[in-house]
Amino acid sequence: MAIKCETFSFEVQARDGKARAGRIETAHGSIETPIFMPVGTQGSVKSLTPEDLTEEIGAQIILGNTYHLYLRPGLEVIKKHGGLHQFMNWKRPILTDSGGYQVFSLKDLRTIKEEGVLFHDHIGGAKHLFTPEKVIEIQETLGSDIMMAFDECPELPSTDEYMQKSMARTTRWAQRCLDARTRTDCALFGIIQGGTSEKLRQQHAEELCKLPFDGFAIGGLSVGEAKEKMYETVEFTTPLMPEDKPKYLMGVGKPDDLIECIARGIDMFDCVIPTRNARNGQCFSSRGVVNIRNAVYAEDMAPIDPDCGCYTCKNYTRSYLRHLYKAQEILSSRLCTLHNLHYFLSLVGQARAAILEGRFEQFRRDYYAAQQASVAAGV
Repeated sequence: MAIKCETFSFEVQARDGKARAGRIETAHGSIETPIFMPVGTQGSVKSLTPEDLTEEIGAQIILGNTYHLYLRPGLEVIKKHGGLHQFMNWKRPILTDSGGYQVFSLKDLRTIKEEGVLFHDHIGGAKHLFTPEKVIEIQETLGSDIMMAFDECPELPSTDEYMQKSMARTTRWAQRCLDARTRTDCALFGIIQGGTSEKLRQQHAEELCKLPFDGFAIGGLSVGEAKEKMYETVEFTTPLMPEDKPKYLMGVGKPDDLIECIARGIDMFDCVIPTRNARNGQCFSSRGVVNIRNAVYAEDMAPIDPDCGCYTCKNYTRSYLRHLYKAQEILSSRLCTLHNLHYFLSLVGQARAAILEGRFEQFRRDYYAAQQASVAAGV
């Protein structure tokens, strides 16, 4: 008999068009959706502490990476701490991806077999075999509140013939992941593939959604396809996913993408963009993107975003932030990351409030109007 997660549940609290507001319950607390998950690949959201994430930003859940944590520091170290939560002193939920994307990105260093994927790691070149069973074992050792099934993430474009074979293998691996579960406090999500083909997405959704996963994700997007094609694929795929389970769009996350995909029924997002771009001096705001490295901000006494209440905007000017960036001070990354993640979490929080109040479409229009007004004003 398949193991069932006893600590996980999901409730849709309100709908406004296709947009949904809900609540996920996990072993480490609740998550109000729609939600954006900061990426903590190696047990750390770069430059921030857990207290920053909870007290300053309001992060309800973060994402860790199976592949990277398996390689470094390794499972034995994390096991000695009692799991990833204790290792990184994080008391709220953690989702871990399966490492599939990282393994498949090592195109010249891996071989795909029915058993799993044989690969040489990017650190020392050692040989490893990731199977569905191994990936579940790793994630259960980490103590993930939400585990992701091991899937193949095909390159785009791919032929329909290869995509069919890949999808079939992902479905077989998905069943093996379900069979490998031993813990009743770790939820498990399946991942729907199929590229940008409506026919293939429908086929794979129909196959995968028959399996008893706790939630489902759309994988294989934001890998180079046109943005409109991505939106079309999300719009087509979300109605094929069970309405009583969370719908997660993997690796997608510019502000416009969050708004558009919430409108299409997505509940959960993750992306490295707010943290990675912060380290490169790019800050997101209600008035558009601020590239803090630009000379125009050298004597600008305004905060990044006058409408933002984050620690950075309450205490520092664009001028100072530009100075930090140009001087290559570590504080630049920290302050810009604090701002960007605060902005992303605030954005999905505002979207949730609008859904609960039945005014999501007005919120969506107001968001774009503010962005366009800022562009017109040269802000």
